[in-house]
Amino acid sequence: MAKRIAIDLGTTNTLVYVPKRGIVFNEPTVVAISAGDEKILAVGKEAKEMLGRTPESIIASHPLRDGVIANYRVTEAMLRYYINKISGTFNLFRPEVMVAVPAGVTSTERRAVIDATISAGAREAHLIKEPVAAALGAGVPIGSASGNMIIDIGGGTSEVAVIALGDIVVSASVRVGGNKMDEAIADYIRRKHKLVIGERTAETIKKKIGTAMPLRKEKTIEISGSNTVTSLPESLFIGSNDMPVALEDVLKDIISSVKSILQKTPPELASDVIDKGIVMTGGGSKLRRIDDLFTRITGVPCQRSEKPLLCVVKGAGMALEQLDEYKKSVLWIK
Repeated sequence: MAKRIAIDLGTTNTLVYVPKRGIVFNEPTVVAISAGDEKILAVGKEAKEMLGRTPESIIASHPLRDGVIANYRVTEAMLRYYINKISGTFNLFRPEVMVAVPAGVTSTERRAVIDATISAGAREAHLIKEPVAAALGAGVPIGSASGNMIIDIGGGTSEVAVIALGDIVVSASVRVGGNKMDEAIADYIRRKHKLVIGERTAETIKKKIGTAMPLRKEKTIEISGSNTVTSLPESLFIGSNDMPVALEDVLKDIISSVKSILQKTPPELASDVIDKGIVMTGGGSKLRRIDDLFTRITGVPCQRSEKPLLCVVKGAGMALEQLDEYKKSVLWIK
């Protein structure tokens, strides 16, 4: 029998789910290729270790940007790598693959994902909207007539949606997420401390001391980079109370889309959302006190799901197992 595989093809991380086995891969969406013949040298964690450290003969990069394919050939090669790892290189039965994509992607961007998945070795490619998958994975009962609101903050995009009767009623997709947070932190440190840092250092700062609102007990971290004045290496300490200022503009963009959806939500569903609150998923929702900030500004209780990073891939896997039931939430092609 052909296998079924669900993939959360994220800008920052790619997760792969196989029914009855669970999540089998959770790797950074990074691919390293040789500059000469463009041969794939490394995928995932091994490739991420190379970011910012490669010689001219090797290129390590993210093949997706803002939630969509930026480098088609490299994305296809990465998908083939994961499919072959699960199905085997010479498997007679090509697998059925479900890929989660942002709800706001264009028809051209959807077609690129389908084509890349089929070319990578899939028998059939199905696409599911990320807010629907995230809600399913978070245990939200999306099939009821009652409204549920979800905020999925990924690496490249943030999705805000109100879901009822198994599909999206209103939604917004902004190309702002964890990566923009990293960039904002790096820009802030360069402006305030005259220190240039790499994207991996910025990501470490976000994970270690990142917060949307000031903490009662401030956290600090020592970082190293290049001084913009002297161009020499330098180290200094950064405090967590700098983070809300650094991330202010990024968070404003997400909050603006949340307010917009709340304003567009039909009154009956808006009443449901106020009663139930808003569920937050995605790696970006792991930022400290982001749920407190959203609750304060919107007036609607926000709560982070138990394992926010895994919600989309788990939901995609659930939809793949019950494809007939979720057909209206799924865009699919043979």
